[in-house]
Amino acid sequence: MLSAIELARDLEAGRTTVDRIFDACAEAIAEKEGIIRAFTALDLDAARLAAAEGRGPLAGLPFAVKDNIDTADLPTAYGSPIYAGHRPAADAAIVAQAKRLGAGIVGKTVTTEFAFFKPGPTRNPVKPSHTPGGSSSGSAAGIAAGFFALAIGTQTGGSVVRPAAFCGIAGFKPSYGILPPVGLKIFSWSLDTLGVFGKGVADAAFGAAALSGRDWRVDRQMPAAPHFALVRTHLWHEASGEMRVALENTARLAEKAGAKVSEVTLPAVFSDAFAAHQVIQDFEAALALGHEFDRRVAELSPILRETLAAGRAIEAADYDAARKTAAEAKLALKDLFQDFDAILTPSAPGTAPEGLGSTGSSIFNRVWTLMGVPAVNVPGVISAQGMPLGIQVVGARDEDHKALMAAKWLEEAIAKAD
Repeated sequence: MLSAIELARDLEAGRTTVDRIFDACAEAIAEKEGIIRAFTALDLDAARLAAAEGRGPLAGLPFAVKDNIDTADLPTAYGSPIYAGHRPAADAAIVAQAKRLGAGIVGKTVTTEFAFFKPGPTRNPVKPSHTPGGSSSGSAAGIAAGFFALAIGTQTGGSVVRPAAFCGIAGFKPSYGILPPVGLKIFSWSLDTLGVFGKGVADAAFGAAALSGRDWRVDRQMPAAPHFALVRTHLWHEASGEMRVALENTARLAEKAGAKVSEVTLPAVFSDAFAAHQVIQDFEAALALGHEFDRRVAELSPILRETLAAGRAIEAADYDAARKTAAEAKLALKDLFQDFDAILTPSAPGTAPEGLGSTGSSIFNRVWTLMGVPAVNVPGVISAQGMPLGIQVVGARDEDHKALMAAKWLEEAIAKAD
């Protein structure tokens, strides 16, 4: 894997060159892309040139963009045959920002259909017979395969944190609305959130700091031992045995390393909030994809057709009630963070499922997306079968740097324990 932080430092110090970096990317892609299939479009030559000419914190770095985000110079199909060959007139705001900061956009990465459910062809670099997760499948897999140093994805349910967990990398979903969604193919405007993938927490934080203009870097200071709230949620029974053991062991490891860990049961409103997520998502998706449902329904997957039909059947009053439930849960969560630095909880029910028929379940992510809070997958825990097990660190709304610092501290504690 390529570390964005290390590459940026090496470029600044003259220890490497843009050509060497892109040669390594090209070699990895030539060797593995035939199996991994992370890309929907690729232009290494243009990316190399742009990176060499770039000025800014991302100068010289290979960068990839999920294919539900508009790019003017690369096709953008949103994971759907409806938009095959589509060429947007303009870059999405986040793509334009990455270019201004000096990044070289190597290509577009595979997304599930409209970033919802139907998987693409991407395989998990850790074990290609397993899913890489989704919907940001190609962005996560490409980082793990060494194809690029940073990538953008999106999360409506668990589409940044979960694929990062399955591929053994860092995935950071910032607080809702900080990274601009302009130019994103919207699925649910209350939930869709841009996120950043990197090799480790410091890499994802570095990329997100540059893109957001915030002081989110975690590589310039030693993180202090945090106070974690250990949260299993009401869906704990859905976690695999090895995921349960991994979370418990990580909590004990954190305590031994100096953190304080307190077991916390979320208020009952969070059970209602989990259901509210689906109501909000489906209601908004039915409107956001109204044109496609009305005019091109035969080209939608059966599960998306069913979801959009169900969304149209939701009454506005039920949608408003779901939004009220979400608001109540947000207030309860704000109160909880008065006593804790971050929440410790699973990133996924377990390791990446075998096969490519599903990208796995987002049940341990949805409520945090609904809350609009920062969430980070912390890599480093490995199952007995050699597959990554993701530990999720969740922070308070707009306390993104604090969440990233807690995640970095935990990542280092896990590494030292091995």
